[in-house]
Amino acid sequence: MADDVLLNKAASIERGVRRAREEYERAPASFAEDFTRQDAAILNIQRACEAALDMGQHLIRRERLGIPQSARDVFALLAAGGWIDSALAEALKRMVGYRNIAVHEYQALQLPITVAVITPMSST
Repeated sequence: MADDVLLNKAASIERGVRRAREEYERAPASFAEDFTRQDAAILNIQRACEAALDMGQHLIRRERLGIPQSARDVFALLAAGGWIDSALAEALKRMVGYRNIAVHEYQALQLPITVAVITPMSST
């Protein structure tokens, strides 16, 4: 039986990735000057990150993998439980760090980092 929570979270992640990619790829040369598009891309990255965390927390509860002490712990527990590999866990932990800067220290968010987050998404 399909897990509706996981399916819905996966759809949210895909939508966030797609929207961030669209905002950047519409005109990469002008992305640095278009704060509205930057904000839209960052918001969608944040949404995808939150959905990934929700998905992970759901799996952790369902499979009784432990109790995460932080957002990064969600992905460590998933890796320890064999749900994701360690390379993906590390990438997702970095995504949490990006999300934290985007939410709490917006002025410190650097455009090249945002572009680096978006452009690997283009290959998915």
